[in-house]
Order: sequence, then C-alpha cells, then structure tokens
Amino acid sequence: MSMPIELVRQLTEEQIAFVKRSGLKAELLEPGHVRLRMPFKGNQNHIGTLYAGALFTLAEVPGGTLFLNSFDSRRFYPIVKEMNLRFRRPAKGDITVDARIDQAEIERVQRDAEANGKAEYWLELQLLDAGGEVVAESRGLYQMRAY
Repeated sequence: MSMPIELVRQLTEEQIAFVKRSGLKAELLEPGHVRLRMPFKGNQNHIGTLYAGALFTLAEVPGGTLFLNSFDSRRFYPIVKEMNLRFRRPAKGDITVDARIDQAEIERVQRDAEANGKAEYWLELQLLDAGGEVVAESRGLYQMRAY
C-alpha cells in the first residue's frame, strides 16, 4: 500500500535536509510516475550553471519517491545501490525529471521482495531544461528491502 500523496510530497521535499535546502519540488506524484524539479536559483556553481550535485540529487531522488507512492513503505524501504550520471550540456535554468515504473514492474518488485526480503529495480532517466533539451542522463539501481 502506497502512502498518501501529500505525505509523499512532504517526505520528498523535506525529509532530507540537503534536498530541502536545494528547493527540489515534487510537481507530479502518481503511483508509478513522478515529476520533480530542481530550481536553478540557489543551486548555481562557480561558472553560473546548475551545480553537478544538484543534478545528481535530481537524478537520485525519484527512485525513493517512486517507491513511496508505488510500494508498501510499512514493510519495505528503498536504497540506491548504484548511480551513473552523464552530463550532456550545461544546465542554465530549472531542470525537471519524469520518472516512471510500470505496473508490471511494480508487481515484479513486490513479488521478489516478498519472496526474498529484497528486490532490485533500475531507473533510466533524462534530466530536461525548460526547452526540453537533455542536460543529463542517469541510470540508477535501487533496492527495496524488508524491515
């Protein structure tokens, strides 16, 4: 059973102090689908583009947010096992990411976790600027574990 949407929003935006300071916002929260935005303001680096750590955060957080609105957080918790980020072009404004996990994958992960106490899932994401240009691509391996 997934969490109520407003609780997912609060946990996504405020639970981790670093994420809260960054100003990351959850724009869309649905079972199997999230859209997050990292603001440019306050996250610039020394050359006036979005700081690489802010982009990494935007790429990593969706795995946990998808977990919260797709799986039973009373029985399981997520961790990130691996994350790769490829920078494609400088980010000069707010950046968004859409992350999805389909129902068949949700069911597979749930079955595996119930049978084995853990299950893994991959997310491949594109981080986009306001014009829809890809500024970075990520590939992350997440694991859902039983408490």
